[in-house]
Amino acid sequence: MKKVNVHFFMKNRIRISFALACIALFCFGILFLTSYYKVTEVEVTGNEHYTKEEIQEMIVKDGLSENSLFLALKYHNREIADIPFIESMSVEVVSSHSIKITVYEKALAGCVEYLGKYMYFDREGIVVESASETTRGIPQITGLSYGYIVLYEKLPVENEDIFKEILSMTQLLEKYEIDADKLHFDKAGNMTLYFGEARAALGTKENIDQKVMQLSHILPELEGKSGVLHMEDYGEGTERVSFKPE
Repeated sequence: MKKVNVHFFMKNRIRISFALACIALFCFGILFLTSYYKVTEVEVTGNEHYTKEEIQEMIVKDGLSENSLFLALKYHNREIADIPFIESMSVEVVSSHSIKITVYEKALAGCVEYLGKYMYFDREGIVVESASETTRGIPQITGLSYGYIVLYEKLPVENEDIFKEILSMTQLLEKYEIDADKLHFDKAGNMTLYFGEARAALGTKENIDQKVMQLSHILPELEGKSGVLHMEDYGEGTERVSFKPE
């Protein structure tokens, strides 16, 4: 009979025991991480185009996406390429079960309609997004002349200074919490804001801040009405503006 190598047998047994212990420890670690760091509370900030629930559905999904540590690593200042209107998102672990999602949306100045789509452009006039419907807070711009539009290229308008005026107007609308449907430019550069069946003729950009500020006070009175609010000559010292029903 061959002699049994007790030393060899014990050495292999120790190795197997150590390997099993490592596997058990690894499984315990995975179980601990998936249960202890499971997301149950979500805070969302910086979102305008999407609701909290929509953002949460984009980020917190089944499996690893329910783990707060995994989310923090995955979305740390990550650029988002497949979600319209969003530049990037970051995830902060507030606690083992709570995360904070900060959304950084693309800075949009307006949109134009082209071939049945709404083409959104930034302050430089670069077309950055295409959507099938308009987005609240971003006015549709009409009156511009262009023969074609290419995504990620500048709108081919005759006067590129118009983008500065559009951005300025968009910022004023946001400042005074005005939600306009459309912003129209005529060939002379006069501006008209549309609100359902009513519209405000603002004229040129002269005294535009005062015009928009006063408009914010008048708008509640125009709800449900059809006609034109004439503010072309409004300025410091103007006491009244006229509304012409249609």
